[in-house]
Amino acid sequence: MHEYVGIDIGGTKIEAVLVDERNTVLNSCRIPARPGAQNVLDDVIGITRRLGGDPVAVGVGLPGQVDSVTGVVRDIVNLDIVKLELGREAGKALGVPVQVENDVNAAALGAVALIDDQVSAGDTVVFLNFGTGLAAGVVRDGHVERGYSGSYGEIGHLPVDPNKFLCNCGQRGCLETVTSGGSVAKLWPGQPPLPDLIEKAKAGDPRAIEVFSIVQHGLADTVQVVGQAYDPKLIVMGGGMAKTGRPLLDMIVEELRRREETSHFITSLHLPERLRLAPVEQPIGAIGAALAAPRGCARR
Repeated sequence: MHEYVGIDIGGTKIEAVLVDERNTVLNSCRIPARPGAQNVLDDVIGITRRLGGDPVAVGVGLPGQVDSVTGVVRDIVNLDIVKLELGREAGKALGVPVQVENDVNAAALGAVALIDDQVSAGDTVVFLNFGTGLAAGVVRDGHVERGYSGSYGEIGHLPVDPNKFLCNCGQRGCLETVTSGGSVAKLWPGQPPLPDLIEKAKAGDPRAIEVFSIVQHGLADTVQVVGQAYDPKLIVMGGGMAKTGRPLLDMIVEELRRREETSHFITSLHLPERLRLAPVEQPIGAIGAALAAPRGCARR
């Protein structure tokens, strides 16, 4: 039975798994992320070897501009990478094919694998990554959708929020400015931000109630955009903010139910019934990266 390695590279850590053809995790490893192209390349090679086994292919998920065809990654600010031919260089060192994928797309594949009892052939699933930023990974019939320019799923930069906060992309009112982990931390610098905000708002703190309303509205807008644009069977929420768990789900559903009271159209979408929380105890990104690795390969 063939084995595969999946590697999820973030700004602070690198997580990797060794899986079999049934996606059963055989071994796992986590190391701190080190900035610099050579360090990232060395760490991909090193963590793959540390996992052991006899993998026939490797999948790597990471942020930035990722060309999944050429294996070239560009402009990963948090890791100080301008350009890295990761697929070619890592593949040459390891002697196996190395597939490079956008980290949110990889996480989407992982989320589908972990809830596959609810997903049938032909279904569309959207993974919402509420992390430092906001982005969506779209999986249709088991395959990642990429679009024409690679910007498919970049819903965080839709300028639709009425507060018109300045976004890092240069626009105002992007969804990301009120729904990402980074933006919530700016709006409410509690520790941890979202759980503290929810607690203070429930306790009647006027400022917390104001910020809670802004964030809640933006989260519901995000779900509604995804529901109407992609019409997925399931919308799976992951990323750092999803670790809040049920309270995050409850605040979104509360706002969606409020909208249903005045709109039969919104009611007909059944958005609350489509929402799921990603299993935060699982290495979703690494498992998804392993799924992105070329299957049916033989060692060189």
